[in-house]
Amino acid sequence: MIRKASEPRRPRLVSFSGIDGAGKSTQIQALRARLNDVGVRVSLVTFWDDVARLTRVREVTGHTLFKGDKGVGTPAQPVNRRDKNVRSWYMTAVRFGLYFVDAISLRIEVASALRTNTDVIIFDRYLYDELANLSLQNRIERAYVRLLLPFVPQPDVSFVLDADPVQARARKPEYPLDFLHRSRASYLALSELVSGMTVVAPQPVQDVEQQVSQLVLNALSPDALQSYPTFVYTVPTASK
Repeated sequence: MIRKASEPRRPRLVSFSGIDGAGKSTQIQALRARLNDVGVRVSLVTFWDDVARLTRVREVTGHTLFKGDKGVGTPAQPVNRRDKNVRSWYMTAVRFGLYFVDAISLRIEVASALRTNTDVIIFDRYLYDELANLSLQNRIERAYVRLLLPFVPQPDVSFVLDADPVQARARKPEYPLDFLHRSRASYLALSELVSGMTVVAPQPVQDVEQQVSQLVLNALSPDALQSYPTFVYTVPTASK
């Protein structure tokens, strides 16, 4: 019997969000390695590089207008960024416009990514990371978030990596601690508005890797997994 070729599978979308220093890059790297090991084709979309628009203007504004530092902070070389942590009514209005433009760009990027020959598309940050910069306690800003969320494609698996702000800032010292506390609260509030978003509690890196990889592998259909001859996945059992 000649078996018909199976229909092309739609790539699964996976997004990682969280405060700066939460460990997104570490978990994305681990997930890519895990998926590659089992024969799953993976591509990466970096929100700031591939989706966000007017990035040069944003960087210049933060550096020139608000006198913030450039670059990424490290424990050896901390920086003082002033961009998304600047709060004022006019900056909120600017963000409303920028985030809408980014939402359009994200729709286009997702549509393009879904046409690629890949199985899993990982997004390093998503529109959620911009919306978390808004004050979700404010009814106008919350209404804006509710309006914009249905406009963008919802990932099959979306993670918010929760983290202690003190520890996160120790790993990546860029923003004031009080801002990181507010940002963490915004991510948790946003997770209540986004259906199906998984909040990964602070825990050892290896435990986070296990939880993340299991959820993503579960999101791949059984039929899809059967096509990967190298796929072997077992849930570790507790030692006696």
